[in-house]
Amino acid sequence: MPKVKTRFVCAACGYVSAKWLGKCPGCGEWNTLEEEVEAPAAPAARSPSPLFRPQPLSAIRAEKFSRFSSGIAELDNVLGGGVVPASLVLIGGDPGMGKSTLLTQVAGFCARERKVLYVSAEESAYQVKLRCDRLGISEDFSLLCENDADEIAALLRTEGYGLAVVDSVQAVYTPRLSSASGSVGQIRECANVLTRAAKASGTAVFLVGHVTKEGAIAGPKVLEHIMDTVLYFEGEATQNFKILRAVKNRFGSTNEVGLLEMTEQGIAGADPARLLLSENRGKSAGAVATPAMEGSRCMMVELQALTVPTVFGLPRRMSLGLDHNKLALLLAVLEKRGGVKLSDSDVYLNVMGGIRVNEPSFDLAALFAVVSAAKNIAVPKETAVFGEVGLTGEIRAVSLPEKRIKECVSLGFERVVLPKSNLKSLAPYKNKIELIPVSHLYAALKTVFGE
Repeated sequence: MPKVKTRFVCAACGYVSAKWLGKCPGCGEWNTLEEEVEAPAAPAARSPSPLFRPQPLSAIRAEKFSRFSSGIAELDNVLGGGVVPASLVLIGGDPGMGKSTLLTQVAGFCARERKVLYVSAEESAYQVKLRCDRLGISEDFSLLCENDADEIAALLRTEGYGLAVVDSVQAVYTPRLSSASGSVGQIRECANVLTRAAKASGTAVFLVGHVTKEGAIAGPKVLEHIMDTVLYFEGEATQNFKILRAVKNRFGSTNEVGLLEMTEQGIAGADPARLLLSENRGKSAGAVATPAMEGSRCMMVELQALTVPTVFGLPRRMSLGLDHNKLALLLAVLEKRGGVKLSDSDVYLNVMGGIRVNEPSFDLAALFAVVSAAKNIAVPKETAVFGEVGLTGEIRAVSLPEKRIKECVSLGFERVVLPKSNLKSLAPYKNKIELIPVSHLYAALKTVFGE
C-alpha cells in the first residue's frame, strides 16, 4: 500500500511546503499553511501529440462572441456590456451582501431565453425556492443541490446549458482529492474542473466566493487567475446601497462600477443622487456636495462635518469613509493656510451613504464641510465643490473635470467651486452653470464664507 503523503499549502498565496511553518515564506503571512493530502497522480496513457507549428498573426482568425444581458443593467455595465458565453465570473463579498439574491435574479431572467442551471452547494432546494418566491421569479430554471464538482462539470458538458450558477465554490469538492472542501487544493482543482467544462460547453458560469476577514476572496490567488472576471460586492451589510466593482475583466474594463440597491423585490440599479444626497443640504451647516469618480462613473456624494469644543487636551479627529491621516493633514493645512483655528475643537467627518473615497478631489469639499460646521454657515444647496489641496494651500487640478461638471449640470446645481487650472477644458459649460475658479485655499473659502 503506497504511503500517504501530506503537504502544507498557504491559503493566501498557494506556497507549498513539506512541513508546517508559522510564517509563509512566499507571502509573509502568519498561520496560513494548511495541511492537505497529496494525491498520487494517475498514470496517463501515452498518445502521440500533434505537432504544433508557429503561425503568423495574420493567419489567426479572431473569434467573435455575442454577449447576452443578465437582466440587471448595472451588472451588465460592470461586465463590459453583458455576459460572455463560456466565461467564468467570480463574485465575492461579505456575508449578507446579496450575492445569492443577485445571481438568483440573473438565473430567473436568463431562463426566459436559454437553459439555466442553478447549483446550490450550501442551501437546500426549499430555501432557494423560498427566495425565488420572495423575489417573484416564476421562470422555470433547473435547480441542483450537489457538492461534487465532477458531477456538475458532466452536466455542463452534456446538457447544453447557456448559464450556470455555482453557490459557492468553497462548498464544492472533487472526490479525486482526499482533503476537505474549502481547502486550498480543493478550491484550485474544482475551479479548474469547472473552467474546462465551461470552455468546452460554451456555458457562462457564475461562481460565488466567500471572503476572508481581510476582505479578500478565500483561497489562493490562483483562483482569481483562473477566472475571466472577478467582481467584489462592497458596502455595509446593514445598508441598502451596494457597489459592485470589477478587479479583473478579460472582456472589458476594470474601471467600471455598478451601483445597486437592495429592495423588497430584490436587487436593482440605484440612483446615487437619491441615495447619497439629503434634502436638508443647504439648510444645516456642515454639509457639502462634491462630484466623485468611481471608476469611469461620476456620482454626487455628500460630506457632512461636525465640530465641537474638545474637553481634553488633545482634540479628537474621526472620519468615516475618508482616511484618518488624510483628515489630519487637511486640518493642519486649513489652520495654517486657511486661517481657521481648530486646535481646540473635535472634528468629525462622514462620507454619507457608506461610500469610501480615496481620490484627491475630495480635499476641498472636506475642508468646506469642516469650515461650514465650525462657522455655523451653511453652504448653499445649489453649490458643489471639488479640488485637491496641497500643503502650501494651493488648489490643484483633478482628473476628468468635464464628467464632474456634466454631473453637476444634470442634477440641477447652479455653481461649482473648482481649481482654476481645470477651467480651460470647461468652455462648453460656461453658459450652463456658474464656474468659480480658485487657486488658493483662502480665496476658495472667501467665495462662500466671506472674510
